[in-house]
Parts: sequence; C-alpha cells; structure tokens
Amino acid sequence: MSDLPLLHSPSLLARVWENQIVRRLAVLSLLGLAWELAALWQNNPIMLPRLTTTLAALAEAVRDERLLGAAWVSLSVLLKGYGLALAIALALVALAAANRFARDALQTLTAMFNPLPAIALLPLALLWFGLNEQSLIFVLCHAVIWPFALAALQGFESVPETQRLVGRNYGLRGPTFVALILTPAALPSLLSGLKIGWAFAWRTLIAAELVFGVSSGTGGLGWFIFRNRNELYTDKVFAGLLVVILIGLIVELGVFRTIENRTVRRWGMLK
Repeated sequence: MSDLPLLHSPSLLARVWENQIVRRLAVLSLLGLAWELAALWQNNPIMLPRLTTTLAALAEAVRDERLLGAAWVSLSVLLKGYGLALAIALALVALAAANRFARDALQTLTAMFNPLPAIALLPLALLWFGLNEQSLIFVLCHAVIWPFALAALQGFESVPETQRLVGRNYGLRGPTFVALILTPAALPSLLSGLKIGWAFAWRTLIAAELVFGVSSGTGGLGWFIFRNRNELYTDKVFAGLLVVILIGLIVELGVFRTIENRTVRRWGMLK
C-alpha cells in the first residue's frame, strides 16, 4: 500500500471565505466596527456620530424623500454630462485614429487639459453659464473627456498590426475600421477609460454641488451634505456621504464589473 498523502476537502469556513462577497462584507463589517468604537471613544456626536446614529439619520432622510430626491438630482445631471462627454470624446478619438494631424492635436490637448482639475474651472463656469445646470455639465465634460480620450487613444495604439492588416485587407477604412477593428481590440482600455471617467465625474459633481449649491431647483447630494453641515447635523452629513459611496459601489460593481465579466473577461482579454 503506497503512502500517498490524503486529500482533504476544504472546511465549510474555508469554502465560505473563498466567496468574494463574503470577504468584502467582512471588510465593511470591520470598518463599521472601527467607526463605532472610534465614535464611542470620541464621545462627541457633532465631530463623529456613531454608525448606528448615522444609519438612523439615513433611514429618516430616505423616509421623507429628501435624500432620495437629492440623489436623483445629482444622478440626472451626472448622466447628462457623462453622456455628452463620452460622445465628444469618442468623436475626437475616432478622428485621431483616422488622421495623423487629429491624433497629434488630441495628444496635445490631452497633455494640456488632463492634469487640470475640473474644480479649477468652477469660476469660469459660473462666469460663462451662471448658476445653473449648464455650469455643472460643463465641469463634468472636462472631468470625463480627457481621461477617457487618453485611455481610448492608448487602447487604439496598442492594437496589434496583424489585426490592422486584416481590416485593411477587407477594405475597411475610416469609421468602419475604427468600429469593427480598433474598438473590439481596445475594449479593455475603453472600459478602463469609462470607469476612470465615471469616478472623476462623480466626485467632481459632488464637489461642484458643494460650491454651486442649488442649481437645479432642489439641489443634489453635495448640497444636501453642505446644508446639513451648516446646521451641524453631522449624522446627516455622514448619511449623505454613505449614499455617495453606495452609488459609487453600485455603479462600479453592479454595472462596470458586470460588463467586464460578460465581455472582456469571458473573451479572455482580461484575467
């Protein structure tokens, strides 16, 4: 009888721990526990309210519809600015992919404007458009166009020459070449640019709302946070921040991760 090592099946705890959702929930639980203990040690609800107090304030704000209304205002402005910025960026990248001068121009513009924080354009936005939704959309467009264009252009430039030759052999030129050859091959970079653009747009919008205040009649999440800060409702400030984080997680894990899993990961373009 050979002395082969026995293979033991992993324990139930080990199998549960292999689930990514369980590990993420464990991280969130540890953060929540640290928050609660820090608040108890501080013993100053104006500086740092307890997690339980913040969750109660969150539930109250959701019940009276103020917080949900503010979230919808922010998301509606974000979708308008994000969609417009993507349309502009895609047009610029398509031109750059088809024309050398357009590519040089886009690379120059990206090098100039990508490092420029969108918040720095707030004074100009107020001067040009006034205190309204158009100002927010202008700032959002700046936050999204350049990082997405940079990622898309780098993705197009990394397409192997063999794939380009296949497209040319089939007689593909211009927009058709970009749509059928470059875009599928550069999809990982495009998705990365979409995620970066979303993150920049979301944090820029909240920061802009803190400065602009009510620009759409009711005010968004940034205004909700700023107003409660002025009234020293710190628990509601944290409630607003939790909603900002929650929306970011939903978009990142629920939208972009789903698209990645059903496209580039399924096709073996990402590990």
